[in-house]
Amino acid sequence: MMAAIRASQFQKDVTLIEKNPALGRKLLLSGKGRCNLTNFCDLDSFLEKFSKNGEFLRDAFKKFFNQDLIDFFEKRGLELKIERQQRVFPVTDKSNSVLSILENELQKNKVKIIYNACLKEIVARENIVKGLMLTDDILIPADKIILATGGVSYAFTGSTGEGIEIVKKLGHRVVPLGPGLVSLETKQAYSKTLQGITLKNIRLKFSAGNQQIISEIGELLFTGFGISGPLVLTLSGRVADWLSKGKGVSVEIDLKPGLSKEQLDARLLREFADTPNKSFKNTLKDLLPERLVDCFSGILDIDPVRKVNQITKQERERIVSLLKALKLDIIKSGPVDGAFITRGGISLKDINPRTMESRIVSGLYFAGEMIDVDADTGGFNLQAAFSTGYLAGESAGNTDKHG
Repeated sequence: MMAAIRASQFQKDVTLIEKNPALGRKLLLSGKGRCNLTNFCDLDSFLEKFSKNGEFLRDAFKKFFNQDLIDFFEKRGLELKIERQQRVFPVTDKSNSVLSILENELQKNKVKIIYNACLKEIVARENIVKGLMLTDDILIPADKIILATGGVSYAFTGSTGEGIEIVKKLGHRVVPLGPGLVSLETKQAYSKTLQGITLKNIRLKFSAGNQQIISEIGELLFTGFGISGPLVLTLSGRVADWLSKGKGVSVEIDLKPGLSKEQLDARLLREFADTPNKSFKNTLKDLLPERLVDCFSGILDIDPVRKVNQITKQERERIVSLLKALKLDIIKSGPVDGAFITRGGISLKDINPRTMESRIVSGLYFAGEMIDVDADTGGFNLQAAFSTGYLAGESAGNTDKHG
């Protein structure tokens, strides 16, 4: 949509081909339906949020970045707000208010929209774009084509990867697709008994052999098969890379990252001394959610109704160790279809970062998730989509500049 809007501002005839019966199906899901449009951090901090290829986006961000995106929507009547971690949302808390602005702009700029249309192939002669063929064998002539067909996550929204397969046939290299921002499946049965519990202000340490990733302090969610939540999603791509190489991966949850083992032990000693007849379970309730207390009792093999004055020094040390490192073994990452984003995509070696044009086929441009860039949660991926769309639209539309 952004690519079509920008291209149409150069008085070009622009046609937007949409696979679904309506626009923005995936956009409506973003930010849990609230649409986390972008993040208000500075450019260098922004680029650091991308797993490996953020630097490729520097040109696109210089052309159209977070303040430009905020201005785009606010000038068209949509008020935005900045929440914690500098995430930007519409004041309405509804993603359809973002979609409405984009749809109105498409209409205002006289962009023709063809709905329920699936791409079959791109027609090119001598590596120059001539048009595209839809699955019902309708040929649409075109001098410039911008592909923004997405990855393969949330396939029910239409992201099934056919655009990537089509450009692969044209000679483009494709970095293998995998899940990004995805839940992780764990071996331990007790993670299932904890389903639905959110742990706040915790830290994670993922390990594979002698490699480690230590998270910031944040949130974790137990699911029916493992773990999710912001911290897990952010690091899941790197964990998935380890798993794909056959490495054994484990995670340790530090439930009290603000306290050292010594401080935690001193706190337990103090509480045991102050309330010696209190049960082990009721003492731990001050530190942990109740269902996690039951889980702890089972792992430690300590009777939950046992009085704390009966807890031995060795048992107390085990309690402290478990609070600082509740260990889970990671079996696998969730499927790519259930991931928030797709990692991998069209190799950046085949894309000009200053224009988003293919280096293989003249007149073909790329935008969004089908490019091999991916980032943390927090509005970074959507900004990358808007920015690459804007740059591709400008490059394709401004033929005076690019020939």
